[in-house]
Parts: sequence; structure tokens; C-alpha cells
Amino acid sequence: MSEDKEHQLPESSTEENSTTDTSSNVAEGQDVQEEITEEQKTEESLDSAAKEPDAIDEIDESNAEDAEDEDTVKRHEIPMPDYHEMNMENLVGELQRLVKNEKVQAIRKHVDSIKDEFNQKFDEFIEEKKEEFIANGGNEIDFRYNSVDKRQFNEVYAEYREKRNQYYKSLEKSHKENLAYRLDLIEQLKALVNVEEDINTTYNNFKDIQAKWRHAGPIPKANYNNVWKTYHHHIEIFYDFLNINRELRDLDFKHNLEEKSKIVTRAEELAKEPDLNRAFRELQVLHKIWKEDLGPVGKEHREEIWNRFSAATKTIHERRQDYFKNLDQIKEENLERKNAIIEEIKEIASSVSSNHGTLQQQIKKIEELRETFFKAGQVPQKVNSKTWNAFKSAVREFNQNKNAFYKNLKKEQQENLQKKRELLDLAISLKDSENWDVTTSEMKRIQSQWKKIGHVPRKYSDKIWKDFKNACNHYFDRLNALKNDAFKEEEENYKKKDACIERLKDFKLSGEKEKDLAAIKEFTEEWKKIGKVPFKKKNINQKFDKIIDALFNKCGVSKQESELLKYGNKIQQLKTTDNQELAIQNERAFIRKKIDESKSEIRQLENNLEFFSNASESNPLVQDVIKRVNEHKESLAAWKAKLKKLNILKNNLLKEDEEEGESTEEVQPQE
Repeated sequence: MSEDKEHQLPESSTEENSTTDTSSNVAEGQDVQEEITEEQKTEESLDSAAKEPDAIDEIDESNAEDAEDEDTVKRHEIPMPDYHEMNMENLVGELQRLVKNEKVQAIRKHVDSIKDEFNQKFDEFIEEKKEEFIANGGNEIDFRYNSVDKRQFNEVYAEYREKRNQYYKSLEKSHKENLAYRLDLIEQLKALVNVEEDINTTYNNFKDIQAKWRHAGPIPKANYNNVWKTYHHHIEIFYDFLNINRELRDLDFKHNLEEKSKIVTRAEELAKEPDLNRAFRELQVLHKIWKEDLGPVGKEHREEIWNRFSAATKTIHERRQDYFKNLDQIKEENLERKNAIIEEIKEIASSVSSNHGTLQQQIKKIEELRETFFKAGQVPQKVNSKTWNAFKSAVREFNQNKNAFYKNLKKEQQENLQKKRELLDLAISLKDSENWDVTTSEMKRIQSQWKKIGHVPRKYSDKIWKDFKNACNHYFDRLNALKNDAFKEEEENYKKKDACIERLKDFKLSGEKEKDLAAIKEFTEEWKKIGKVPFKKKNINQKFDKIIDALFNKCGVSKQESELLKYGNKIQQLKTTDNQELAIQNERAFIRKKIDESKSEIRQLENNLEFFSNASESNPLVQDVIKRVNEHKESLAAWKAKLKKLNILKNNLLKEDEEEGESTEEVQPQE
């Protein structure tokens, strides 16, 4: 990257131009033109001599991607675990967490890695199940397997794709509009040099275009660098057209040199930063500021300042390259370990024991080797498929030989039949129970236990399964009927809440704050007393909150005060839950998470302000950051106040429990 050829016009230049002698101004303008031409030549030579394509191109590409959408930068902050070590269940859980908690545009690489690992493990799993099915007398064409993990994975992945498609469809439209707007601004900028009007008017129009450019919104990353270069090319032309005053230009150079010196100093510090990912991300920010926010420096300093920045960039880049070289070496070592594991599995597969006890030990050993294989880490991409196929082939060979041994072994199936009969008897004894909490848990347990028991003789399998299923269905049909009654009650609650909202809509404020707040409180108290509504209709609570918020606003109640007043609804709900202790614990965890998030946002924004240490507080970027800091501080105060209310509720409940315990103590009879 060469120094950016931006020549920023100081605010006072137009005023001085209006009072400068014409002949002197022309002569000075010629000098400036020669200086600018020389400057461009110098920077172009620096560009070709000093540019490090790998490092700079990588930074430019990443900055272009970040500029496309400010939330994309969050991809750097999301840890990338070793998904290869995870089983299918954990992979589904990790995918659910990402889709639920992270920005959809920031998790593409994570989701792709999870998808690849899940598909590999699922293919191996299905192969094993198919081998077992065939070994037990089944026909391959009849093989079917319903995998809960696969179904859940497909559901979550479909949700991810839907969110991703919706997001990019909306983003694409916005990008096209922003791109067209920026290109139009460039055309307006180009036209300024051909307009015959007062120089002050032209300069004001120029500043107006700059302001619009800063707020024009993101464009596609494919267009980012080209549009930026075109824009600044015409900025340079406009500066040439203005014939900038030399003294003011030197002041501009001095300011740029001071700011770039700070950037270089920070880049040199980053060259020693142990965390390479953190160092590289901050280096991207420094390059972005250097490129987009700062103009050129004097010719006598230009080569020196750029060489220092380039050297620091090169140092960080070389350290990263060394890290990746070391990573390649680690992958080669992982490959050696995995190949050794494959050979060990092959050796066991070629000598499967004909003794049940010994074979069980071999099965256990194969499972240990499989786990070790998955935990051995990644291998070079070029041999990944080959290594995986060799591993599957070795495991499949062992399973085929193992299944051949058990094909005629009926003892285990008879034991399984006895276990299932015991579970069937237990299910029949519980099917008419009305001890719902205990029995539901027990029925789920025996269903889970049933799945863990292996095959039974074919002539018994259909009947015993049918009887077991009927007993379970009988119980859960009764349970669902009970829930339907509860649903009717929830429907009645919904009607009551809907009627309450209609009355609330007709409510008119009197203009007396205390009286109006008391009336609003009556509505909220009424709302609290009404029970739950159907889950699909729970948005009625949001509708109620929206109307209450509007009334609070009209009464002059601040957002924080209204949030605390409404939080009383949440407190009331916690009081009526079946498991108050767990509900309060979950709510406390949620609020503490929000407090930590607010603190983290405040720290990050305040750190960002350090980059503008010399900028005026009237700078729009500075004002925006300060505004966001204040908003997060208000949010933090609200969350802390809610936590305080929750702590009071918890302490009151503990006090009630203690008092209840004292009142129920038995009085010992005296002898």
C-alpha cells in the first residue's frame, strides 16, 4: 500500500483565497501543481517498491468485506473450535448456538465446517447401522434408520439458510442503492471543476459531497476498493483545481504526519503482540484509518513514514506466515498419528476374536481408537478425504467381521427380550397413573431405556414393540387430554387480555401525572392477575407493553423508569411459576449476561474513542460513538436496577421459606 494521495483542504483556505493577490495566487498555484505532480510520482514509485502484495492484499480484502456490512467484522470474535473432535449431538448443539446467538453473516465458515464434519460422522454412523441390520438377517433394500441428530441438524441448518437468504436478499437491495448513490456523488464531484462560480460556493458544495459520502452506507465488497480509489482520484483533482495555499497545505501535511506517526508507533507495538489474531485485526483498522481518514505528508517525510509502517506490517505478516507454516507441520504430525491409528484398526479387524469376552474388549479398543482418531486434530486438506475414507474402510471391515460372529448368537437377544418384557410390564402398570410429574419422568426413562436395549428374536419383536407402544400411548394420550384442558383456560385468559387491551386503547390521559400513573398501574395490575395465554398468541404481551410504553412516554416517564415499572410484570410471573428457584436463577443469569454485554460494548466504544484522541468533539464519528456509549450506559443502569428488584424477590422468598420452616417445626412432648 502506498500513501494515499488525498490532499485535504483546510477549513480556512477558501477565506484566504478570497483575499490573496491574483498574480501571486496563480504563481503559487503553479508551484503547487508541480509539487502535486512530483508527489504523485514519488508515491507511485513507493507503491511499487514497498508494497507487500500478500500482506496488503489480505488486509485490503478483509477491510472490503468488513466495509460491506459492519456486523461482518464480528466473525473475528467468534471462536473456531476443533469441530473434528465433536460428536454429532455436540455439532448440532454448536450449530444451534451459532444460529440463535450470532449474526448470520458472521458464521458462514463455522457453519460450513460443522456441516462437513457432521456429514462425515453421519455417513459413518449409517454405515455401521446398516451393517448391523444386515448382520441380523435384514435385507439391505429394507434398511431404514430415523436419526434424531440428523433430523435436528436439518431443521437448524434449514433455519440458518432461511435467515441467511432473507438477510442477503435485503442487503443486496441496499447495496445496489448505496452503490448508485456513491457513483452519483462521484459524478457530482467531477462536475465541480467545470463549474464557473464563486470559489467559496464550489468549496461548500465540495464539503457537502464529502459529508454525504461519509453517510452513504455500505456497498458490495467487490466494488469497494475501485469506488474508493475513483472517489479519491477526483478528490485529488479537485485539490489541484483549488490551488491550495502552500502555508495551509504545510499545516495539513504536519497534521497528517502527526497522526500517521501515531499509527506507525502503534503498528510497531503490535509487531510484538503475542496474540497474532488480535494484532492482525488491529493492523487492519490502522490501515483503514491510514487509507480512508488521512491525507498525504510532506515529501521529505513520505518515504520514511511509509517505510516504517510497511516494515511493521511486514513483521506482523511474516509472524503470521511462520505460524501457518508451523500449523502445516502440526497437520503433518496429525496425519502420521491418524495413519498409525488406521493401521492399528486394520490389524484388529483382520483378527477378530471368536470369544465373546475378548471380542467385547476389541470392540472397546476400536471405540477408543475412534475417539483418539477424532481428537488427533486436522490433517492437510489435500489428503483429508483419503484419510477419512481409509479410516471408514478399516472400521467397516471390523464391524463386518464382528457382525458375522454375532449373527448366530441368540443368547444376547434372549437377554434383551427379557429386559424389554420387564419394561413392558412396568409401562402397563403405569399407564393409568395420575401421579403425572413422577410418572411422566418414569415413562420417558423407560422409553429411553428401551432404545438402548439391543435386538430381540424377530418372532417376538413386532408384538412386544406394539404392546409397549400402546401402553406408552395410552398414558401420554391421557396426559395430552389434561393439557388440552389447560389450553382452554389459556384461551380464556387470552380473551380477557384482549378485552383489557381494548379498554386500554380507549383510555384517555387526564393530564394529572399522579392520577394517570395510578390508572396505568391499575391496568398493569389487572394484566398481572390474568394467567398464561397460548404460546402462539404470546405476542399479545408485547402489544400491551407497546401501548403502556406510549402512555408512560406521554406522562413524561423516562424509558428507564418505564422499564422498571413494567418489570413488575416479570416479577409477578416469577412468583407464580412452579419452580420459583429455577426461574429466578435463570432470570438472574440472563440479566447478568446483559450487564456483561453492556459493559463490554462500553469498553469497546471507549477504546475506539482513543483513535480519535485529537479529533474535535464536533466530528460526526466522535459524536456517534459518544451517543452509543451513553445509550449503553443507560441500558446498563436499567439492567442493574432490574437485578436489584430480582434480588429483593429472592431474599423475600428465602425469608418466607425460613418463616414457614419455623412455623411447621414439631413440638417435642415432655416426659
